[in-house]
Amino acid sequence: MLAAKTYQLSPADNLQQHLDNSKQGDTLVLTKGRYLGNFVINHAIILSGLPGAIIDAGGKGHALELKAGNITIENLNIINWGHDLTEQSSGIYANVNSVNLLIQNNILQGDGFGMWLNKASDFKVLNNKISGNLKLRSADRGNGIQLSSVKNAHVFGNETYHVRDGIYVINSQNNIIESNTMHDLRYGIHYMYSYDNSVLNNTAYNTRAGYALMSSRRLTISGNKTTDSEDYGFLLNFITQSTFKNNYVKNVWTKPENKVLGRDGKGLFVYNSGYNTITGNIIDTAEIGIHLTAGSEKTKVYGNSFINNPIQVKYVVNRKEEWSHEGLGNYWSNYLGWDMNSDNIGDVVFEPNDGIDKLVWQYPEMKMLMDSPAVIILRWIQRQFPILKPPGVKDSFPLMRQPNTEREFKTVLAEQFTTLSTEPVLANVSH
Repeated sequence: MLAAKTYQLSPADNLQQHLDNSKQGDTLVLTKGRYLGNFVINHAIILSGLPGAIIDAGGKGHALELKAGNITIENLNIINWGHDLTEQSSGIYANVNSVNLLIQNNILQGDGFGMWLNKASDFKVLNNKISGNLKLRSADRGNGIQLSSVKNAHVFGNETYHVRDGIYVINSQNNIIESNTMHDLRYGIHYMYSYDNSVLNNTAYNTRAGYALMSSRRLTISGNKTTDSEDYGFLLNFITQSTFKNNYVKNVWTKPENKVLGRDGKGLFVYNSGYNTITGNIIDTAEIGIHLTAGSEKTKVYGNSFINNPIQVKYVVNRKEEWSHEGLGNYWSNYLGWDMNSDNIGDVVFEPNDGIDKLVWQYPEMKMLMDSPAVIILRWIQRQFPILKPPGVKDSFPLMRQPNTEREFKTVLAEQFTTLSTEPVLANVSH
């Protein structure tokens, strides 16, 4: 087998011919200039660019189509590929069961999909910047990075903006989506029909939804941040057996010009999702802190902080739901209880909603009566006679201060159990 070689090319060279004639392991280095065309790579090579090297697809098709594994694409500026979403027009396109791809440090700008990687496995997409065309409607743009039927991918450190969805994952398993930044688009990260994936330490801002996670199971969603979303910080739709922890949501508010009845910004919207754990998250300044609906059951909710949300919880249920776990509840910025033994656990149960709230959710027209004497009297009666209050969410161990880390949650629990083991226990009638 011949040793791999390195070739330096200029725009005057026939790039496709060099790609066709290259051997396994060869490196093609593109010098400064514009390389016009739709290029196909059939061998395991490295295609790299020096500063100023631009691949221009001429407004049609794919800029680069990968038809082999063990290909590296790096340090290129890729522009002007096609806009036909039906044909999956992409800056970088792979659809042949490729393995061991490495796509890193590229800048892509175009109308269709930035990258479309289908049936690939064991590959990395690292530190790329992908932008779309703001002149197109959001629905007519492609996604920044589209992963379909892939396994064992690591998508790390990329930035996507002005596309439809930043990173779209469908029918894929055992992937890590980590430390990416998505902004000024529809959904930052969008999941469909996938399982055993990790979504870690990503950042989204200026979106309709920071993260839209749908019809998937066994996801680990940890350390992510979303700010300034219009509809949802996180949307969990048909998500099961997943862990949602240590995420940060800030400013989820529907714009006044888009306001219609029932459209409110939701920090966390959980729809028909069960058997999940929601812990250690901060939801700050959303119109509704957390909204659970449509049979979202068997969910552990504890160690979270709900701050400055006009409606902390919206959850219409016909049974009692306990939102604490092993003596650890949540922090509520509007909690008015007290802590007589200074263990950081409130002595009064917190119930975020009452029967009036539930009537308003079912009959939104009631909002105009919220300050009426009749409603005030009804709320007073519920407080005086708790037996009249309908079942719903309660937190029996509300936190007096906001926990910041998972380590601090453990410290709170340890202090609580130490207190119980070393001091006399007095009955608390509030419980």
